[in-house]
Amino acid sequence: MAKTRTQFVCQNCGTVYSQWAGKCDACGEWNTIVEEGTSGGIGGGPAKSSRKGRVVALTSLSGAIEDAPRIKSGIAELDRVTGGGFVRGSALLVGGDPGIGKSTLLTQAAAALSHQGYHVIYVSGEEAVAQIRLRAQRLGAANSAVELAAETNVEDILATLTNAKKPDLVIIDSIQTLWSEAVDSSPGTVTQVRTGAQAMIRFAKKTGAAVVLVGHVTKDGQIAGPRVVEHMVDGVLYFEGEGGHQYRILRTVKNRFGPTDEIGVFEMSDHGLREVNNPSELFLGERNSNAPGAAVFAGMEGTRPILVEIQALVAPTSLGTPRRAVVGWDSNRLSMILAVLEAHCGVRFGQHDVYLNVAGGYRISEPAADLAVAAALVSSLAGIALPPNYVFFGEVSLSGAVRAVAHSGQRLKEADKLGFKGAILPSGTTETIKSPSFRQRSFADLPELVAAIASGKRRPWPSTQN
Repeated sequence: MAKTRTQFVCQNCGTVYSQWAGKCDACGEWNTIVEEGTSGGIGGGPAKSSRKGRVVALTSLSGAIEDAPRIKSGIAELDRVTGGGFVRGSALLVGGDPGIGKSTLLTQAAAALSHQGYHVIYVSGEEAVAQIRLRAQRLGAANSAVELAAETNVEDILATLTNAKKPDLVIIDSIQTLWSEAVDSSPGTVTQVRTGAQAMIRFAKKTGAAVVLVGHVTKDGQIAGPRVVEHMVDGVLYFEGEGGHQYRILRTVKNRFGPTDEIGVFEMSDHGLREVNNPSELFLGERNSNAPGAAVFAGMEGTRPILVEIQALVAPTSLGTPRRAVVGWDSNRLSMILAVLEAHCGVRFGQHDVYLNVAGGYRISEPAADLAVAAALVSSLAGIALPPNYVFFGEVSLSGAVRAVAHSGQRLKEADKLGFKGAILPSGTTETIKSPSFRQRSFADLPELVAAIASGKRRPWPSTQN
């Protein structure tokens, strides 16, 4: 029988200590180190052996390359995010807030794959079989051949999967509920989660079945418990959304078999998640084009151009230190844009509160939104509305120069397709479109743009290139 050893594991980052401490030196959190006991086996890794290792064959980098076999769900937005479908023998981690729609999406995907003839097994550790059936009836997927099980023991799950017909897809909902008899700790701890994840990943590699693990998230929006699990799996997807909005965004964080910058957009309804084929129309649906402080940003998410409204409100402050509130963008980036506007454009925000919001709860990560944010801030401060049918994109440097960004042609085509009349872009942009009705005004630096906004010439701005 394997000898039990005691260790202390941080429940926030997974760092292992030989003795207890009040603060984790790795992540800086207090009171997260918990004593756990392990005994070899599934969680402790392979038992020590004195046998000699076998010789592994070595090969060269050159040779035939075979595409990874895919299992397409038929849900276009999900297949886009995964890179073309689930890869056989891979492990995928799906995270998101409670009630965001993870189980709903996976139930719809399981039913869709089952209708295509794939063998799908859904193992739930949080809901009973009756609850899953009720959700399937609401989604219209009750007549599918998906096999269900309500179990949390790792050994029992592996025995069931091994004895059953070879599955094409296995869904574990969720990884935090699994526990193994080989580990002396409660379910949900780092050791138990790591143990369950290792067991399911080994099953996927051994049998060629695609395994999807559902993970909870913490209040900080990260996968709860083990960050190490993200390094073990082949792909990590985050389900994002706000409680006050009906849409959901499935974002790729890691993908060994596809791009890592794609998103899928869904709309939550009474009958489950519905795909949104044109997210730009969703984010611009209730836009007030004549209000100061609003600018439309032409962004990119992977290979998909997305137009979203950036809203800014600059108001006189009654506090000694003005407020800076940001929703959907990087607060440090906002501080940089404010500093550039003050240093190079003479626009003062020291006596004003600044509020910045990306409409619809969408989150922007690329620096191409700098120009749209700067235009929205100046527009709000001056009380002058921006051109109503223009889009903005461009990166602002610390010197005040406006730098070109990638995929300009795709951004302009998306704006033209949605009926916009022009674009404000960097002067160094090389990719443009030829359209007599679409105006393109370029700026070399931020002071030039501020002067154009302050002049009040709005309809239309003069075009410098077509």
